[in-house]
Amino acid sequence: MTPRRTALTVVAWLWVAVPFAYGLYELMLKLKQLFSG
Repeated sequence: MTPRRTALTVVAWLWVAVPFAYGLYELMLKLKQLFSG
Protein backbone atom coordinates (compact mmCIF):
# COMPACT_ATOMS: atom_id res chain seq x y z
CA MET A 1 0.00 0.00 0.00
CA THR A 2 1.22 3.47 -0.82
CA PRO A 3 1.44 6.05 2.00
CA ARG A 4 -1.35 8.05 0.35
CA ARG A 5 -3.60 5.01 0.24
CA THR A 6 -2.77 4.15 3.85
CA ALA A 7 -3.71 7.69 4.94
CA LEU A 8 -6.98 7.41 3.02
CA THR A 9 -7.75 4.10 4.73
CA VAL A 10 -7.04 5.58 8.17
CA VAL A 11 -9.31 8.56 7.46
CA ALA A 12 -12.07 6.25 6.23
CA TRP A 13 -11.82 4.11 9.37
CA LEU A 14 -11.93 7.19 11.61
CA TRP A 15 -14.93 8.53 9.64
CA VAL A 16 -16.79 5.34 10.61
CA ALA A 17 -15.31 4.66 14.05
CA VAL A 18 -15.70 8.11 15.61
CA PRO A 19 -19.50 8.45 15.19
CA PHE A 20 -19.89 4.79 16.17
CA ALA A 21 -17.86 5.27 19.36
CA TYR A 22 -19.77 8.47 20.14
CA GLY A 23 -23.08 6.64 19.70
CA LEU A 24 -21.95 3.89 22.07
CA TYR A 25 -20.85 6.51 24.60
CA GLU A 26 -24.24 8.25 24.45
CA LEU A 27 -25.96 4.87 24.82
CA MET A 28 -23.89 4.09 27.92
CA LEU A 29 -24.85 7.42 29.48
CA LYS A 30 -28.54 6.78 28.80
CA LEU A 31 -28.35 3.27 30.26
CA LYS A 32 -26.54 4.57 33.32
CA GLN A 33 -29.31 7.14 33.87
CA LEU A 34 -31.97 4.45 33.48
CA PHE A 35 -30.36 2.14 36.02
CA SER A 36 -29.43 4.83 38.54
CA GLY A 37 -33.04 5.99 38.34
